[in-house]
Amino acid sequence: MGLLIDSSIFIAHERGRIELTDVVRGRDEEDVFLSVVTASELLHGVHRAGEAGRRARRSAFVESILAEFPVLPIEALTARTHARLGAEMAAAGLMIGAHDLWLAATCVGRGLVMATGNEREFGRVDGLAVEVWNT
Repeated sequence: MGLLIDSSIFIAHERGRIELTDVVRGRDEEDVFLSVVTASELLHGVHRAGEAGRRARRSAFVESILAEFPVLPIEALTARTHARLGAEMAAAGLMIGAHDLWLAATCVGRGLVMATGNEREFGRVDGLAVEVWNT
């Protein structure tokens, strides 16, 4: 089974609260990915950085992440899973954030585990395997 890493983990790594290499060490048999949604969230943070030096540092960090981990697209399987999960969660009154629903759909559709620091949101998704990394 592979892992999809949520932006909360990358942000915690950037801030020095978690060492990414420590938590993925020993998992050589697993594929580790990030979603195009996570890539966008991280890049959004680059564009929001007000000071040029901070923006440059953040950009270098994000580009290193994008170079290290394969980025999964949103394709028909993910869209179908997203629609189903969204309808089920809305009917149950358990909605989560729009980006998080795309990430959950990516994991459920592809049989991946969500690695996150955000158990509150992802823990509500039926059928989603969640691995909480302390951030």
